[in-house]
Amino acid sequence: MALLLFIGRVGKKMKSLSEYLIRKYEVTLFKSYGNNSYIGHDCIFSYSNISIGYHTYIGSKCVLQSAHGEIIIGNHVMFGAGVHIHGGNHIYNQVGVYMDEVHKEEGQDGVVLIEDDVWVGSNAIILGGSHGIKLGEGCVVGAGSVVTKDVPAYSVVVGSPAKVIKMRFTDEQILEHKTLLNKKGISK
Repeated sequence: MALLLFIGRVGKKMKSLSEYLIRKYEVTLFKSYGNNSYIGHDCIFSYSNISIGYHTYIGSKCVLQSAHGEIIIGNHVMFGAGVHIHGGNHIYNQVGVYMDEVHKEEGQDGVVLIEDDVWVGSNAIILGGSHGIKLGEGCVVGAGSVVTKDVPAYSVVVGSPAKVIKMRFTDEQILEHKTLLNKKGISK
């Protein structure tokens, strides 16, 4: 019995070590990856066209992919579990061409830009389309929302399609918020 417990403990430690090494390797695949950022388990990425800022948290089971555009994530950003970001769109209106035969080139899709201090709730979906999309600084995207248009800075959006339901702060509070953050300085 003691031998089985010992083998179980060793097995757990080996699993933890292998997961750690995989994560260390995984971050090297991104276009850029900031300090003090975290990626949850079981995520799917297109890696080479994704930039992640510092102090950013990406929850488990997130999917971030864009075949022909970039995904740029700012600093101090939080994603709940199951967030999906899909850049680009399929071309479906070419007469005489099967949809799976349509070819796009790098840069043909817009940029998905998520600015600093953004919180995206669990299971939200952000669709960049061919034009790209921007989530403004300090905005909040409610859980389960589907974002198809730019989100204004410091707004709170919910629903499908996501709509602004309120602002996080008044204009005066935004200025105070930015001033206080600037006093903290840039922490990487």
